[in-house]
Amino acid sequence: MINIRKLETELWEAADLLRVDSKVTSQEYCMPVLGLIFLRYAYSRFKFVEADILKNRPTRGGRVLPVEADDFKSKSAIFLPKEARYDYLINLPDEADVGKAINKAMELIEGQSAQLRGILPKNYTILQNDLLRELLRIFNNSAFNEMKDDIIGRIYEYFLNKFAPAVASDDGVFFTPKSLVRMIVNILEPSHGTVLDPACGSGGMFVSSADFIEGYGTSANTAMTFFGQEKVDYNAKLCMMNMAVHGLNAKIVSGNEANSFYHDAHNLDGCCDYVMANPPFNVDKVKSETCQNAGRLPFGLPSVNKAKEIGNANYLWISYFHSYLNENGRAGFVMASSATDSQGKDKDIREALVKTGDVDVMISVGNNFFYTKSLPCSLWFFDKGKSEGIRDKVLFIDARNYYTVVDRTLNEWSEWQLKNLNAIVWLYRGEIEKYQQLLTEYKSVLGCAITFEESLGLLQDELADLQKRSKIEVENAGRNEKKRVQAHYDELIAAKNAEITIAKEALWLYEKFGEGEYKDILGLCKSASRAEIAEKGYSLTPGAYVGVAPVEDDGVDFAERMKEIHSELLSLQAESNTLMETISKNMEELGV
Repeated sequence: MINIRKLETELWEAADLLRVDSKVTSQEYCMPVLGLIFLRYAYSRFKFVEADILKNRPTRGGRVLPVEADDFKSKSAIFLPKEARYDYLINLPDEADVGKAINKAMELIEGQSAQLRGILPKNYTILQNDLLRELLRIFNNSAFNEMKDDIIGRIYEYFLNKFAPAVASDDGVFFTPKSLVRMIVNILEPSHGTVLDPACGSGGMFVSSADFIEGYGTSANTAMTFFGQEKVDYNAKLCMMNMAVHGLNAKIVSGNEANSFYHDAHNLDGCCDYVMANPPFNVDKVKSETCQNAGRLPFGLPSVNKAKEIGNANYLWISYFHSYLNENGRAGFVMASSATDSQGKDKDIREALVKTGDVDVMISVGNNFFYTKSLPCSLWFFDKGKSEGIRDKVLFIDARNYYTVVDRTLNEWSEWQLKNLNAIVWLYRGEIEKYQQLLTEYKSVLGCAITFEESLGLLQDELADLQKRSKIEVENAGRNEKKRVQAHYDELIAAKNAEITIAKEALWLYEKFGEGEYKDILGLCKSASRAEIAEKGYSLTPGAYVGVAPVEDDGVDFAERMKEIHSELLSLQAESNTLMETISKNMEELGV
């Protein structure tokens, strides 16, 4: 697993070298660094695909036939000529012009990929040789071998945050966290057709969609067509780089014509099988007349002020996402939490949306999911092809208290938490077999035929035993062996804790839904009818429907515990006073 924080630190060191040793601006040096990350990532992808090609490679004269560009095209990957490979660049002789060599590598790659032409940075000769060699060394990191995650997008946002916060915050642009992207894709279940992200950023939605469909043995490029709009030119270039390195074909429009408020750049209104996005929240000063003329407003404009501007564009996005869908299309997107209950024209649009029956699922997300923002948000899901059994229903999930803490400023959904939340949606949709497959997966991973509760208890006993053995063996180990023994047990304990976490998630799910029957769970989920939503003034805030879960009694007598705490506090205070007196006497004896 990638230690993303460690990787970011290393990349920051690299970027800092650029800041100190060159005279280029933050925006000028951002893309060259990202270009080097792309080269390293592309090389990992190249080696991965090359190994797959060579598995069954025919031989001639006792020698394996060399791989060629056409072999890579059949695998939706970029063939890298020798001089564009990272190992070639990092081993350049001392006298080589490194900047010129990297420029040539970029040109060679653009020659292999039509969608990358004119996209990759080719201004490396402005940087010193020694600096470029050091950057190449720093980016020669095995973390880039893990190609399932949108590493480029996250690193890109990290750079924006460090070097150009003004750019990062402009128009609400920020990277969509991986777990939110995966939740959107998992609930939409893309399988075919046209996919649109009208605020596509680094292309994370496309990458995750491709991973999802290829997990079922289908080629993403064969089954799907990806369309994106991205107003920020840097983001659009990054998206094209991201698509290329994942071997995906995408049609991305950038610049003024990519401003989704005013342009349907791909003429996709009413044509999309899937729409997914993390649009900028709470954008103001949007020209109402231009929006009106651009269409895609089936429920009318949001509130317009005296300056003929829309003061909050959230419901423009919401209207667009619905309008883009074909008769069976699905949409999933991130939105500011305030939008679920905003008033005025927003409420009128929300009421019209609910009455269509196309609102499918609403999920509340807690704080600290975004990498550079601490704001809470909601995930919205539309389904124009919703089955008749739930046509009158909306599933509300309040997941604000369900997450994994990564560190003090970042939360996420773990792999199993994503599956558990997805399982609630399956049961709501009547897809019981998917839920039961998840239970089977839990049992397989835990490797036991006993109940989840018994499995958890057994694992916790095993952990306690490991901890005892660790303490004893470390104490008895020789001086030179202590670190090795401790490291060995740390690894075993970490693995056991990971198993315990999975067992807890399995139990969390099974205690609520058993073998597979949906039911409303206080504080977590509620399947509400349109009539119930109307009674609540067409609010789409999950908390308004699911209620608050009861607080579990931990068996502690509150009054008695407060007495104990007060007694402990008085004792500590007395110790503190004694310590201060001792320190004062010592200071006096020293003549201070």
